[in-house]
Amino acid sequence: MTTKQPPPLMKKHSQTDLVSRLKTRKILGVGGEDDDGEVHRSKISQVLGNEIKFAMREPLGLRVWQFVSAIIFSGVAIMALTFPDQLYDAVFEEASVNSKTPIRLYGGALLSISLIMWNALYTAEKVIIRWTLLTEACYFGIQFLVTTITLVETGQASLGAALLLFSRVLFVCISIYYYYQVGRRPKKM
Repeated sequence: MTTKQPPPLMKKHSQTDLVSRLKTRKILGVGGEDDDGEVHRSKISQVLGNEIKFAMREPLGLRVWQFVSAIIFSGVAIMALTFPDQLYDAVFEEASVNSKTPIRLYGGALLSISLIMWNALYTAEKVIIRWTLLTEACYFGIQFLVTTITLVETGQASLGAALLLFSRVLFVCISIYYYYQVGRRPKKM
């Protein structure tokens, strides 16, 4: 009783055949251009999204703005946590602080947002960058409105408040500009 030896393992010829591979990729729907002009190398990148192209086409100055924003948020947060009286006095001159707790809570909230800003600095994901830019624009816009209403109610006008309001309008414009630039579709070549 002799047992037959199984035949040696051989590669399937169709896997090495270029035409067969191209047919398989076409059936899977990969390798071709999609509606957005992106070429996906695998079904996984097609489903999950491919953000590699974005790393090469960032708007000029985006990373610098993200870095400056993270520093601004961190600096104001640390100042609000450690020196709440001085922060309040810089905007509303000749006004006394009744309680330091709200200013310190404001500092804690800003510190939390600054952590998000620092993390967004190291990502290449368009969605995350856009959300942080939208967060910045909303924060600066709301701060502008609240400060303006408070100054009108109290009837106080100071150079510090004017500089704060001007800087907030400028920061909203910069954040919105980058928000739209990051969301823009790349030009097809």
